[in-house]
Amino acid sequence: LSHLKKKYPEMEILSLSGNYCVDKKASAINWIKGRGKSVVSEATIPAAVVQSVLKTTVDAMVRLGQAKLMIGSSMAGTVGGWNAHAANVVAAIFIATGQDVAQLVSSSMCLTVMEKTELGDLYISCSMRCLEVGTVGGGTVLPAQRACLQMLGCSPPTSVPGECSTRLAEIVCATVMAGELSLMAAQCSNDLVRSHIRLNRL
Repeated sequence: LSHLKKKYPEMEILSLSGNYCVDKKASAINWIKGRGKSVVSEATIPAAVVQSVLKTTVDAMVRLGQAKLMIGSSMAGTVGGWNAHAANVVAAIFIATGQDVAQLVSSSMCLTVMEKTELGDLYISCSMRCLEVGTVGGGTVLPAQRACLQMLGCSPPTSVPGECSTRLAEIVCATVMAGELSLMAAQCSNDLVRSHIRLNRL
């Protein structure tokens, strides 16, 4: 800016940021262009496992995914909010690993998709375009947070720059996907309310 000011003395510097960076705010441009790490996690769950472990069916999961995550989120006008509860998982990991929790606004933007495969199994994917994580500086130097990063295998130094933060982003996205699968199954089987009533009372 100082160089530009010398070249264009009539220029007035208002601020270092004009908010087009959209730091710590939900925005379409972050979803479109990405910010920080862009990660996709995916899995295929056999229909038998969906029935025996998740206590529901592939068809029910896909139907709820379309109605809740796609239609419901679109009707609400969400930006990057086509998911069940990604923010819960991201917030927990951010606090545990010393991340900037204010980045949760954009870092929890997530698209969760569930489809039925040709073999009748459940395909699930989570796309996170704006995952802002780090493993150096800030809260990551605190003892408890550093210990968590070490447990996850995300503690520098490494021979490859950015390797630890990339691994942390992958872990966050995979954990979000597990949380999405669990909550959506609980809603399909009506276990969510029963679990809250049973486990939230002494």
